[in-house]
Amino acid sequence: MWEPQREALDDYDVVAPNLYDFGGNSIDDWAERILADVDGDFAPVGASLGGYTAFAIARLAPERVRGLFLAGARAGADDDERRAGRNKAIEILREKGIESWSPSAPAQPPPERTLEELIRATEALRDRQDSTTVAAGFQGPLWIMVGDQDPFLPVDEARQIADSAPRGRLEVFEGVGHFPNAERPERFNELLREFLQAAS
Repeated sequence: MWEPQREALDDYDVVAPNLYDFGGNSIDDWAERILADVDGDFAPVGASLGGYTAFAIARLAPERVRGLFLAGARAGADDDERRAGRNKAIEILREKGIESWSPSAPAQPPPERTLEELIRATEALRDRQDSTTVAAGFQGPLWIMVGDQDPFLPVDEARQIADSAPRGRLEVFEGVGHFPNAERPERFNELLREFLQAAS
């Protein structure tokens, strides 16, 4: 999903991990794995699940994070309603399989993903820690990308995240859903390069 961005960042060292391949059972597990695999300081870029992992990285090792560039990632933990929705998704996956669940997913799951991997990822999303204070206390640039058609992150909520951060910035993509990096890669890449200059 990040190929359009990797091609645009020839001047940077880029690591694009596949979170599903890490094993583990939580967002923090994935964040710790990235911190162990990547040397020195860096600027996490994440969409949705990757955005939540980037927040966890900033919470676990803020001294190593130059900036955060996030799309479709909420700062707050799941409330009771959202947790119930995750539980329903897990129930559908377990009882009816991936094909029955995928129409309601934020993106179509890659064909190589297994049922247990998707269940584990949904559980990790449901159980992630609240990152509201992480966003508000982060001292580097924290840029939030959001599509105005994103069904999971309303623009007003995205604005609150950006406004809470000392160096927060919000960019709204008109006519775009949950993954602006895939739906509007040229504009996304322009902003990403600008962000990396600010985070250097």
